[in-house]
Amino acid sequence: MNNETKRDVFEQLLNEHQNLISKDNGMHINITTPLNIMYDNALPDNLPVIPKVVGDVIVKFKHKKFSLSMSYAAVVSVSSWMTLEHEEDFARAWLLGVWRVGETGEIVKLEVTE
Repeated sequence: MNNETKRDVFEQLLNEHQNLISKDNGMHINITTPLNIMYDNALPDNLPVIPKVVGDVIVKFKHKKFSLSMSYAAVVSVSSWMTLEHEEDFARAWLLGVWRVGETGEIVKLEVTE
């Protein structure tokens, strides 16, 4: 699983560019193509941050193909975290299928299942 954010990939690209400049011998080397692909596949920098119990509900309900609204109702019943202040974080985590666990900082990424 790749947990690089777009910022991580950008910094890697910047370092590669600086290395090439310091070794400039008049040749132009294209290093951007692999890094462009990496950047496109990288996670957003501003992942939603949600409690572990909320993430557990998302995992369980996504695998059972429940709707966003049904999952929202379940989170309201198990966590006082779910308030109007956090409903966008919950919805973004649900839609992206990736979030950062508030208690540990761990990135959770749902695996695609058909």
